[in-house]
Amino acid sequence: GVLFQVASFQGVAVRSLSTSSPHDHPEHGRLVYKGNLAKTVLGVKFFSYSTSIFNLFMMPYIMFKSGIGVESLLVQAAFYGVIGIFTFVTPVTLHLLTKGYVIRLYYKDEVDTYTAITYNAILAEKATVFHQKDVKIPDITKMFTTFYAKTKSMLVNPMLFQNPQDYNHLMGYDKSSFFKFEDLEE
Repeated sequence: GVLFQVASFQGVAVRSLSTSSPHDHPEHGRLVYKGNLAKTVLGVKFFSYSTSIFNLFMMPYIMFKSGIGVESLLVQAAFYGVIGIFTFVTPVTLHLLTKGYVIRLYYKDEVDTYTAITYNAILAEKATVFHQKDVKIPDITKMFTTFYAKTKSMLVNPMLFQNPQDYNHLMGYDKSSFFKFEDLEE
């Protein structure tokens, strides 16, 4: 009786967990890409932000204890400069480098639109919807850009697409004027 019900309930729970992923968003379409550095990017940004907040709180205490406030203006300026670089420049630079890192990419076949999920400045997920025709490939290879969606730079790893055809369609390679093998054989 009761033992059988518990066992069958666990079976249902396990099955439902395996069929629905936490990243399933039918409103965005089907998941075609998942970035493998999402947790790393989030972790690094979070560490950088928390260090900056710590620095802001500690600066008055350090100045008071060390007596830097009494020293010359030049020493004060140098101290503020160094702390300022670590407090503000590092997080801003990190955000600029990683803002286009695509965590997940969804595709809606019927309307030919993509939804790219990235992290915004406050580490929340942000959805950017764009059409395949909005995709522009940079003329020269850029370090943190695979393509532009309208004006936003996006970074994906082509090797992480489960289906290479999805990557080809995203980049527009499937409808371009590149030679096809069939054309060469004729």
